[in-house]
Amino acid sequence: MKVGIRHLSLAELDAGIRALPPAPKDRGSLALILSRREDGARTTPERTVLDRELGVPGDAWSRLPAPRDPDMQLAVMNRGVAALIGAGQPLTTFGDNLYVDLDLSAANLPTGTRIRVGRALVETTPFPHNGCAKFNARFGNDALRFVQRKETRDQNYRGVYWRVIEAGEIAVGDAIEVVSRSPAARAITDRSER
Repeated sequence: MKVGIRHLSLAELDAGIRALPPAPKDRGSLALILSRREDGARTTPERTVLDRELGVPGDAWSRLPAPRDPDMQLAVMNRGVAALIGAGQPLTTFGDNLYVDLDLSAANLPTGTRIRVGRALVETTPFPHNGCAKFNARFGNDALRFVQRKETRDQNYRGVYWRVIEAGEIAVGDAIEVVSRSPAARAITDRSER
């Protein structure tokens, strides 16, 4: 652990997540865009164009050899959850492409959900976004346990993956709107409203 960086305990993460205000379910906003350059530096452009073939142009994913897995095209994380886990570290420490104010839970954004971000249309993919050794090194073992815990795994605290369906420009501050949810999500919502 770097000097001055404090990793939160599991108890602190649990208390912190309960204290966060509920994230919007249908309409949120884009808080940060990140691109991982070839030299390892991370840039945070105010705007970019999401591309069907490249995702975030210039990002590490776009430099992978073809065929790249579109189910891992855009790594997305909830800004509030990232700030909690980061415990004062910059959001860029995570390395995800988009930081959003939106409920990323599986119940809200199941696989196949389509979302409008600025002028682009994206879709939630089935690929799980799990913490890894880098995540553990940056945020601690308790943070890794926090995002991988079976009883809350469906909350997607580590985030989700989206793929680009329609290319378009996005900018920090843009509205994010759920356009359609998969039939499975509608069935879950219908049951919970009874």
